[in-house]
Amino acid sequence: MFGLGVPELLIILVIGLVIFGPGKLPDVGKALGKSIREFKQANKEADKPNDAMANVTPTPKELAGKKDENK
Repeated sequence: MFGLGVPELLIILVIGLVIFGPGKLPDVGKALGKSIREFKQANKEADKPNDAMANVTPTPKELAGKKDENK
């Protein structure tokens, strides 16, 4: 995906162990996985058409009615 191989992943894992320690690393991984899952779900929901926002621009007929109201 990002061109990461086994050596790069091992370096990242070692840095994570040094920063967070072996006790906190599973919690960090769990939180990261949950965040990615929620992001993907929100992204899928954003792709679905929303009926409330389907027609945002007024039609010429609606614009004509507004002109009459302003007079």
